Amino acid sequence: MDIAAIGIDLGKTTFHLIALDAAGHVTLRRKFTKPKLVALTATLRPTLIGMEACGGAHHLGRLLRAQGHDARLIPAQFVKPFVKSQKNDFLDAEAIAEAVQRPSMRFVPIKTEEQLDMQTLHRARDRLVARSSQYGSGGTREQTGSDSLDNFAAWPPIRSRVQPYRGRLRARGG
Repeated sequence: MDIAAIGIDLGKTTFHLIALDAAGHVTLRRKFTKPKLVALTATLRPTLIGMEACGGAHHLGRLLRAQGHDARLIPAQFVKPFVKSQKNDFLDAEAIAEAVQRPSMRFVPIKTEEQLDMQTLHRARDRLVARSSQYGSGGTREQTGSDSLDNFAAWPPIRSRVQPYRGRLRARGG
């Protein structure tokens, strides 16, 4: 089986895969669960694999790169022009496979777990700051003795994850 590019449409529980040969013809069209998809890609020679960028795509992208594939994430708005007709998961996967082969395509870098953790902390902190400023200023840190980062860090599920980033979050403006 001569595969030039693979497009994967990511879902919550199922993944739709389309493999294209060098001429652009579909050579493989299958629906997988995540474990079966990872098992299949482990048996393939290193290949160009494209996916739409989303939260779960970074994890799968890291897995595929560890297998030796050239995994790339494409912003959804750049895939849409390649969809040929009515939207369905297999047509989306085919559009991704075609888009990933374009030399001028812009890709999203695959983030590490640490980068995604930092991004989550920044977004949560930004929401806390926006929410607190929405109701008016409660005073400066010197007046109140605390700030939104201290309140955020007190939330038990993430307390241990905030500690390594406290300096960087404060430097960002907190």
